[in-house]
Amino acid sequence: MNIYVNMKRLILIAVCLMGISRLWAVLPDMELKDIDGQTVHTETLVANGKPVIISFFATWCKPCMRELQAINEVYADWQDETGVEMYIVSIDQGQDSKKVKPLVDGYGWDYHVLLDPNGELKRAMNVQNIPHLFVFDKSGQTVYTHTGYTDGCEVEIRKSLTSVLH
Repeated sequence: MNIYVNMKRLILIAVCLMGISRLWAVLPDMELKDIDGQTVHTETLVANGKPVIISFFATWCKPCMRELQAINEVYADWQDETGVEMYIVSIDQGQDSKKVKPLVDGYGWDYHVLLDPNGELKRAMNVQNIPHLFVFDKSGQTVYTHTGYTDGCEVEIRKSLTSVLH
């Protein structure tokens, strides 16, 4: 009986540690295209000594649009305060990927836009649902992540950004 209880505890501890290690994981190095067709190495996104936000979205995802629009309203202030750079990663596939540039232009977003039509980065970062947002500190370590959108989530994102400055 004790062996069973101890084994159960070890499994629970291992699962918890895997969750923590994933939170503090670094951005994997991959090649993606931006919306202008230029190749971007993902490792360079977090190599500039500034905090970075990476948000996975799709053109058909209404919560994604609401989150990106809410962040857009405060993004310039965040850049002034923290120097943050924001990259949004479209997971649109096929014909939907052609809708990304017109959508971004239509909203007037000043984000860096990357395309992940095969879902390689999405899988590598264990993104199951969108919107899914990550905040990386100046050294490229994940300091905050969330999935889904609720009104006001930009307050938590800002807190994570300002916490990496100290």
